[in-house]
Amino acid sequence: MNASAAIGVTGLGVMGRNLARNFARNGYTVAVHNRGEARTRALIDAFGHEGDFVAARTAEELVAALERPRKLLLMVQAGPATDAVIEEFAALLEPGDMIIDGGNAHFADTRRREAALRDLGLHFVGVGVSGGEEGALHGPSVMPGGSAESYAVLGPMFEAISAKVDGEPCAAHIGADGAGHFVKMVHNGIEYADMQLIAEAYDLLRQVAGHTPAEIAEVFRRWNEGRLGSYLVEITAEVLDHTDHATGEPFVDVVADAAGQKGTGRWTVQTALDLGSPVTAIAQATFARAASGQAELRSACAGLPGGVTPALSRTEAARFASRVEHALYASKVIAYDQGWKMIRDAAAEYGWKIDLAEVARIWRGGCIIRASFLDRIRAAHTADPDLVSLLAEPGFAAEIGDAQVPWREVVASAARRGVPVPAFSAALAHYDTLRAGRLPAALLQGQRDYFGAHGYRRTDRPGDFHTHWATPDRVETEA
Repeated sequence: MNASAAIGVTGLGVMGRNLARNFARNGYTVAVHNRGEARTRALIDAFGHEGDFVAARTAEELVAALERPRKLLLMVQAGPATDAVIEEFAALLEPGDMIIDGGNAHFADTRRREAALRDLGLHFVGVGVSGGEEGALHGPSVMPGGSAESYAVLGPMFEAISAKVDGEPCAAHIGADGAGHFVKMVHNGIEYADMQLIAEAYDLLRQVAGHTPAEIAEVFRRWNEGRLGSYLVEITAEVLDHTDHATGEPFVDVVADAAGQKGTGRWTVQTALDLGSPVTAIAQATFARAASGQAELRSACAGLPGGVTPALSRTEAARFASRVEHALYASKVIAYDQGWKMIRDAAAEYGWKIDLAEVARIWRGGCIIRASFLDRIRAAHTADPDLVSLLAEPGFAAEIGDAQVPWREVVASAARRGVPVPAFSAALAHYDTLRAGRLPAALLQGQRDYFGAHGYRRTDRPGDFHTHWATPDRVETEA
């Protein structure tokens, strides 16, 4: 077989097939392979006219079809299956060749694989791909990790197939080893929070303001024309406006209220705990999904007393919607800011050099959380690469200041009426935690010292101290 393909793709599920087609549409010859040959034949039969494809029946044929340095994209199930495919192909490759993992792998696995293949002289590139099956075909946001040498070769290809915003490709080298998959994981965590916040806004507009799903769809359409403009707000309006064909009822009323998850949100929360990053809005969004699926627990608690407040008038409902817009925007800023802080914390922990402005830039198109205010996040981190928080940026700080009264009123209204808003509440609590002059953590330190002699630090002099609580005079000594 002639070595004529610029890149190979193994694993031709929906994402693998669409990425292969995207490469071919952009002028690259693509060698394609799948363990079941039927998928390979189906791709060629249905889409062979879109570009140049080379069908490979075996791993050996796939490797033989690739130009040097060989570039092989794996689109297989994360976990042991990925390790097995890597082992199979690594034995067939030569120093300088590149294995690219485009799946949702855990970043720790990517770091392990990158180190092992580096010892063999191979480049391993974990790349985050966001945008779903449509994005994979028409232009995703692409987040490659790995070596700078590998990006010098792969970068132009990723940039070619990525989404474009203002003529700029939504692809950039994120950082070494697992940085690309880490940033994609955080992207998905922010996505969880964004979706939950939007869902809570919908619930408030329905339960408190008394709007119908179709009316709420119009509210979201108006919001999408302003500072809340985003892909998720746009599609929310479409979902809320849809009528179920079978029953004639609003679609949202015939769908089970138990949300699933594939693991990346959970990984974000678990990793945040390891890093000590307070991603509370993301965590509450993840737990809200878990709670929605606890059918037995919810059934046992059904009918328990909750808040009671008179219904709003139409005029009051309109004012309430404006307050919800403020609360949703402020909470979204907090959730995104928590994600950026987590990326900064990971960069410090793992020695990655991640350009936070570039992360905002490549998320402006193709990805699920693309939103109009990402331009402002990019500008903020460009102006100050060491920016600790968006709350320290004057423009965002002013908007959060304007949101204070409506944000708090919305959370209070939800509490009075018994409407659960875990993500709204967590975002507001996070804001209040950061702005507080003094936190009750001082009492926690005293409690820990009392029962576990863990020691504490004082505000008036340096050092670590311990109080001997069991003695009558409770003498303090240096720990």
